[in-house]
Amino acid sequence: MHRQLRIATFNIHKGVTSFNARLVLHEQRELIRHLQADIVFLQEVLGAHAHHQRRFKLWPTESQHEFLADSIWNDYAYGKNAIYPAGHHGNALLSKFPIARWENIDISAHTSEQRGMLHCEVHVPGWDQDLHCICVHLGLFARWRRKQLFWLRERIESMVPPNAPLIIAGDFNDWRMKAGQTLANSLNLREVFEHGYGKPARSFPSVFPLLRLDRIYVRGFHVHNAMVHGGTAFARVSDHAALSATLLPI
Repeated sequence: MHRQLRIATFNIHKGVTSFNARLVLHEQRELIRHLQADIVFLQEVLGAHAHHQRRFKLWPTESQHEFLADSIWNDYAYGKNAIYPAGHHGNALLSKFPIARWENIDISAHTSEQRGMLHCEVHVPGWDQDLHCICVHLGLFARWRRKQLFWLRERIESMVPPNAPLIIAGDFNDWRMKAGQTLANSLNLREVFEHGYGKPARSFPSVFPLLRLDRIYVRGFHVHNAMVHGGTAFARVSDHAALSATLLPI
């Protein structure tokens, strides 16, 4: 029975540096592997991009989430959110355990910005109930995030049993620190860094994190530890730091 669960979340910026200057997906794969997570929540994952595939010599033949999963994470799910002539991108979940069911829900609050939440039910061997994992990337404007948090709450209240273990992770774009109140007050969730250190982690920009944009919310777990993975190595491959946490089921 798995008594300890290690999870991570990372916005990979479509596997390229700013202004599409350099392909960094291979470096990202190595950094993600070093996090040694059982489950990885990813944002801004390219499912396909015809222009990049022609331009970059080492562009993988498979989709980015499949390339990142490789032989480490046996199961994965990808939620296509933004679609454009060259391809599409969205959120992804990589899991060392079987994903029993998954669904991608459109939570776009405006026609100019396509967003989704990827809801997966993961079967962890030895656990009485499946683990519910929701990977999100919320909107850039507060009024859009308010709508998306309302839809997230509706989803959880209708589809997640109250006593089932639950993890919500991703890029909340919540620099004004409003999301935590909504999730904690209405859904009995706690943010792993806020629980341990009083505030969510600084994760953006990765070279010298100032803004607290990325989050990990949990229900049904003790938080053993939580870490920010930023600095030079991560700044070379994304504008976001990665977050990880080790959780113990209650």
